[in-house]
Amino acid sequence: MNRWGAGVKRKIMLSQRIGEIHGQLAIRSSANICREEYLEYMTFQANDRPLFTEIFGPLLGLKEEWRAQGATEAEIDMSAFRYRRPKTAGIAVNAGLVDALPEAILSEDDDYLVGRDGYGRTVRLSKGAATLPLPENHPIQTMDDWLAFKHRYAYTPERFRAGWEADAREKIASGHTIVLNLAGAFDEPRNLMGEEALCIAYYEDPELVHDMMETLTKLAVNILCDATSHIVVDQVAIHEDMAGKSGPLIGPRQVREFVAPYYRKVRELLDGRGGRLLFQDSDGDITSILDLLVDAGLNVASPCEPVGGMNIVALREKYGKRLAFVGGIDKHCLLHGRDAIDRELNAKIPPLLSSGGCVFALDHRIPNGITMEAYRYYVAKAWELLDGSAS
Repeated sequence: MNRWGAGVKRKIMLSQRIGEIHGQLAIRSSANICREEYLEYMTFQANDRPLFTEIFGPLLGLKEEWRAQGATEAEIDMSAFRYRRPKTAGIAVNAGLVDALPEAILSEDDDYLVGRDGYGRTVRLSKGAATLPLPENHPIQTMDDWLAFKHRYAYTPERFRAGWEADAREKIASGHTIVLNLAGAFDEPRNLMGEEALCIAYYEDPELVHDMMETLTKLAVNILCDATSHIVVDQVAIHEDMAGKSGPLIGPRQVREFVAPYYRKVRELLDGRGGRLLFQDSDGDITSILDLLVDAGLNVASPCEPVGGMNIVALREKYGKRLAFVGGIDKHCLLHGRDAIDRELNAKIPPLLSSGGCVFALDHRIPNGITMEAYRYYVAKAWELLDGSAS
């Protein structure tokens, strides 16, 4: 275990403390769709039963609102609701930073948690309003910074946890889809440099970003090759969060030069070794760069936020069977009563039912102010459309 440095206020890891705070948001919703059904559905090979889930659960404070409204504990942790969601299992491998710097909690009060994370960043978490801490500084400003840091992305077999293969084979035998989580082509450099500095570096220091991407690509390739030498990886998942309501933080030129080659290499390996799904998690509106991502091999997009301009019906019309979805239902409709819920669900569910390839779900965490009654109605109405049952 890493030793603690100066400034430590409590003998507890920062990530552990953040995990405790996140525990307040935990939900329990059983997974019941086995591997082959999920993969066939998401690749448009079969469409026997629609899929419906809750991706993230409530924002901070909503559980308390629901409890005050008389919701049961099973409703609050979501286990009372009927979902049809895939059984997935991740591979126990670290595909990002290793030899992390010592974490520390620097200060904590009722409102904020301030700490130093494994990247060496000072991060601040607003405990009553946020689920992720925001970094206040970053370790990489120059090529020299990166050259001193990049060994933390070198591949070694020790990145795989002892017993990972046996764990994966056990999950395969019980019907789980096997998922490998890889570092994001935008997200990991952003973690190292910050959004503004990274976006400037694409123009002013492209050699630095290219070296980062070559390093991350080599790491991803080695991990994927090693894993697929033992088992089939069904789905590679990449977290990006590269967009907001006004569009992506990078344009087509940056995607072509820095992002698409990474995706394409992963896709080629995945295809050649029996995998089927390349999944990207990105908030916001990525429509202006989606052609490039799909051409590079992306075939599952999530959470498809309507407020960000992502309309799964229009996207299905454009991409057909090239792109599947998880999410896509506007969470904000639950704030505006049954008529608004009806309009949203009628607009989204029937057009995609016939084609499959969509795990219907709210497009992100459930906002504060949504009543338990509204959520109950949303689930019942969704099932009425999905299979004629309001149960």
